Amino acid sequence: MRTDSSPGTLPAREHLPAGNAGTPVLDVVIPVYNEEKDLQPCVLRLHEHLARTFPYAFRITIADNASTDTTPQVAARLAAELPEVTSFRLEQKGRGRALRTVWSASDAPVLAYMDVDLSTDLNALLPLVAPLISGHSDLAIGSRLARSSRVVRGTKREFISRAYNLILRGSLQARFSDAQCGFKAIRRDVAQVLLPLVEDTGWFFDTEMLVLAERAGLRIHEVPVDWVDDPNSTVHIVKTATDDLKGVWRVGKALATGSLALDRLARPFGDDPRDRDIQDVPRGLARQLLGFCVVGGLSTLFYLLLYSGFRVFSGAQIANALALLLSAVANTAANRRLTFGVRGRGGVVKHQAQGLVVFGIGLALTSGSLAALNAATSDPAHSTELAVLVAANLAATVLRFLLFRAWVFPDRRDGSPAEGSTVVAAHHPGPHHASSHHPAPRHASSPLHATAATVRPGQPGPYGHQDRFQPTYTTTPFRAGEAADFTWGEPTMQMRPVRPHDQDSRNAR
Repeated sequence: MRTDSSPGTLPAREHLPAGNAGTPVLDVVIPVYNEEKDLQPCVLRLHEHLARTFPYAFRITIADNASTDTTPQVAARLAAELPEVTSFRLEQKGRGRALRTVWSASDAPVLAYMDVDLSTDLNALLPLVAPLISGHSDLAIGSRLARSSRVVRGTKREFISRAYNLILRGSLQARFSDAQCGFKAIRRDVAQVLLPLVEDTGWFFDTEMLVLAERAGLRIHEVPVDWVDDPNSTVHIVKTATDDLKGVWRVGKALATGSLALDRLARPFGDDPRDRDIQDVPRGLARQLLGFCVVGGLSTLFYLLLYSGFRVFSGAQIANALALLLSAVANTAANRRLTFGVRGRGGVVKHQAQGLVVFGIGLALTSGSLAALNAATSDPAHSTELAVLVAANLAATVLRFLLFRAWVFPDRRDGSPAEGSTVVAAHHPGPHHASSHHPAPRHASSPLHATAATVRPGQPGPYGHQDRFQPTYTTTPFRAGEAADFTWGEPTMQMRPVRPHDQDSRNAR
């Protein structure tokens, strides 16, 4: 299927290769705000679990969201005591902002996050990230609403959670079951292209990320989890719900207008090289036919309603021309977006002009059929006129689909965009170096300054090879759908198995 941004498609998923490089395979981010009491036991428990059960190198990153208590000091102390723990300080609040910042700077090929209360059973962590490591899936989420999940929480939160997910299904056609569970993971190569499209910096961040990923055709793996509600949670339900509904409206509007460049997230079919070498095979024909038939059926109903309305005060030929003109404009716009997947405003005028040529052919067919009917009988019944027009429109519909597919919205397999189309930045993995430093993106959603806690002298920093990491993120405003223009490093990393540290007294073996 032709898209405006086919040069920016993602490469095929591949299993992350095992090796001896020291780069962590998994980076688990824990966003915190004023969690001085719960932070240390949470990190110690998570560290012990990963050291005991996770077969590859890992990192735990504490993302401090501008805490005003002693949370930064606790995080710094943990980072100094545990080599696998790092701390990241942000001067602005927002869970989404924290995840975007740390994930964008991380060099781990698999990125995850979980809430500091560890409400989710940690035994689900390895099943969560395994499909991402294997290359089977792009994102993974824990689901409290799956049939086999076991959840302990109050009736109020249960109702709110299920109602919210029903809203997502009804308004954004979301198919994932649980948007709000604080237990998610994403492949780094996907995050580098997906995160610049996500605008929210708060609680709606992961919902928006999932909706965009699903609409782009990425594979989302769901893991049933055991989950126990934290009675001391400080989430403001009313404010969060209001912000989420605003986010649903914003994302729904962006999807409806086609302003999001989701085509740059497309994957090739499978990872078998034979699938990529297939030539001259029409792609998406069945889906395009189905979409065209649906749009055509709705357009026909719209056309008949318009014709019947115009026929009240005008002749048959004038009513037919006006009804066909208006329905043709609507039909071209609907097929452009829904059938052939062209997003953005680039090339709209050209496509409508070509659509009007197709309209002229349809007008000739339908007008000719009316002329033939009037030649056969001087006063045809209204029902007879409609029947003749339906038959003529069916013939015009077949020709319209062929012209749309071959001329108006052709399949451009070479990746070259149509004239006037909007081109987004392509995803170009850079050469892999064992010691390469992966820079943070030059585009972010809001200005911020982040610093990592000091690690012990002589040890490499968590995101580079300096003892102290103090990146400054400069931002350039961009509209939804505009891609960040930067080059990323190799999305797959060499991995090495790790064993529990026997000398750590906290790790009971």
